[in-house]
Amino acid sequence: MVTNTLSSPFSTPLTRRSFLRRAGILSLAGLSLPAWMPRMAFADPEKSSPGDILICVFLRGGMDSLSAVIPYNEAGYHDRRPTIRVPDGAVLDLDGQFGLHPHLAPLLEIWQEGDLAIVHAVGSPDPTRSHFDAMDYMERGTPGQKQVQTGWLARHLETVASQNDSPFRAVGMGAMLQASLRGPVPALALRSIADFHLRGREDEITQVQAALQQLYAPDTGADSMLIQQADQTFAAMALLEAADPLSYEPQHGAVYPEDEFGLALRQVAQLIRADVGLEVACVDAGGWDTHESMGEYDDGRMAGLLEGLGAALGAFYTDMQEEMGRISVVTMSEFGRRVAENGSRGTDHGHGGCMFLVGGGFRGGKVYGAWPTLAEEQLDRGDLAVTTDFRDVLAEVVQNRLANPALDQVFPDYSPAFLGLTEPVGGSSQSWRTYLPTARR
Repeated sequence: MVTNTLSSPFSTPLTRRSFLRRAGILSLAGLSLPAWMPRMAFADPEKSSPGDILICVFLRGGMDSLSAVIPYNEAGYHDRRPTIRVPDGAVLDLDGQFGLHPHLAPLLEIWQEGDLAIVHAVGSPDPTRSHFDAMDYMERGTPGQKQVQTGWLARHLETVASQNDSPFRAVGMGAMLQASLRGPVPALALRSIADFHLRGREDEITQVQAALQQLYAPDTGADSMLIQQADQTFAAMALLEAADPLSYEPQHGAVYPEDEFGLALRQVAQLIRADVGLEVACVDAGGWDTHESMGEYDDGRMAGLLEGLGAALGAFYTDMQEEMGRISVVTMSEFGRRVAENGSRGTDHGHGGCMFLVGGGFRGGKVYGAWPTLAEEQLDRGDLAVTTDFRDVLAEVVQNRLANPALDQVFPDYSPAFLGLTEPVGGSSQSWRTYLPTARR
């Protein structure tokens, strides 16, 4: 993510509470911000974390993991999906047992590079099939419990050994801040860099800047906290100015899809390249509630969803080649789908799912987790059983890749069991591999 920004005599970072408070005071003072000006929520903290940059991708709606990572040698898969299954000849083989959907072809190269790990039959131990509850439990990191009001990422940011004072320490791409980021460490909800930069409208920028400076000038008697908050607004915009995000060009021939998910990942790449102190970014991809008309394996709704996912992750990986040794991308979904297709040629809410993990710090080229099989006696009420708690995966990433051992605080009342899918930060040369544009290892 990158930026143009206003030049300003002010210089400090913003908080969500302060921005909202300031916005209210601006309104009371008769000053209105343009409708297209972004509504921002900032985070305290510039010295970066000792660990990776984490990109957390939430596939909302319940992704059908059996269409994405296919146990193609099992009769249970073919028999229960007579019209929506992927034929064996079209599956992209991974290890002789599992294969990728053909529209996830960009992920196959990452797998072959050793930078993609997959966890299958993973999910929440809570049996709910409610989208709202399942997402809520996963983002809190406390399945079945709603007493904890903060998100797991917010608790990580609160406890990790970091002195990062960048307003872009934690960013949620989208109109609303993801629940996993809600907590004592403020985070930025960002629809787009262009909006953050007021779409480059220099005349509007100048007017807003002048109004804020006049309102919060020290000699006006304004509250010192409000003056500091105004300073922080300009500081955040100044951070982006040198990077010039509006002219960002992806590297190494990367082409991001022109959909919301692709554009969001492109902007995360811009922020990383701008070196503005990003530690955590959350990106959502919706539309995975495939109850009906999933379509043929090579066409239709499911194929389109998987094509978009693969293309966006593949573009990000290509674009960020030199940086992937310090980036961890983790995908998750609130639950999987039922094994058998329904009468509408779709799949209903299920249980077990899969997670993709992309980055130089993962021991890739392997499908992790205890595979329960699709045998009738192994199913969980007709669903793929969960044999790996999603917190086991996230906890290993938090400790080994984000350099935060405070797992008892990030995932309270839970003792995770690591799968061995990560290299500890700094513990192996493999975790910090050099990515060369023309001759990758």
